[in-house]
Amino acid sequence: MARSGQLDVEGVLLNWHLEGEGGEPLVCIHGVGSYLEAWNGVAGRLKERFAILTFDLRGHGRSSRVKGRYEIDDFVGETLALANHLGFSTFHLAGFSLGGLIAQRLALTHAERLRKLVLLSTVAGRTPEERNAVRGRLAVLMASDASAHHAASLSRWLTEDFQDNNPGIIAELRRRDAENDRDCYAAAYRVLAETDFGGILDRITCPTLIVTGEDDQGSSPRMARLMHEQVQGSELAILPGLRHSILIEAPALVAETMAGFLLGAGRVRGAFAHG
Repeated sequence: MARSGQLDVEGVLLNWHLEGEGGEPLVCIHGVGSYLEAWNGVAGRLKERFAILTFDLRGHGRSSRVKGRYEIDDFVGETLALANHLGFSTFHLAGFSLGGLIAQRLALTHAERLRKLVLLSTVAGRTPEERNAVRGRLAVLMASDASAHHAASLSRWLTEDFQDNNPGIIAELRRRDAENDRDCYAAAYRVLAETDFGGILDRITCPTLIVTGEDDQGSSPRMARLMHEQVQGSELAILPGLRHSILIEAPALVAETMAGFLLGAGRVRGAFAHG
């Protein structure tokens, strides 16, 4: 069973979708410039065991194209408002990239709401060089447009083999990205570029799984290992041969890794999985 709707949160209309209402609640947050359907490949494989809430962040997809400066606590508050609307008093939380930063912030400020936390392809503890690189991408984005940013980013997001073998998916990603509002995209990207909780992640208390691609440059294995070291008792999985967009390129592997952790069916599996 699936249902969709829109929720007005202080004037911001948030587009949401709920899939598989019979299992434990799982809230999934997408990345910058993306949309709730980015979770389809994962959600389709987990819907028999979880009630999965996906939604378009403010400025994205079919949610309100809010202008002006975004703060990470805007995203946190809107995530919690949707969880409340669906009756999720506590829930599992998964965040990808910017969504992973939002998930970190929510875990740091509302620990009582979370059961387990999954951080996918997200960042913490950027080096000065990494900070300069992401700020440089933000400056280029603000001077051009989202579609040009997308074209320049494809090689960081997806392997060449995947791009060559899936022209339909690449065309759809380009089409969806072209629909983004440049100002909204840049406002969300600024939050991604300027947010870093690398010094305080030891305050996260809920069971946590950290996952990234072996060849992800922006959300690197070094960052994932740093998060793993800081979050006590966390689990770590480095997915071989993958770059940033693991939701798109390897949804079956991501779903399997998440299910093993969330359902407590032993340690996460994979060539580079660590407890």
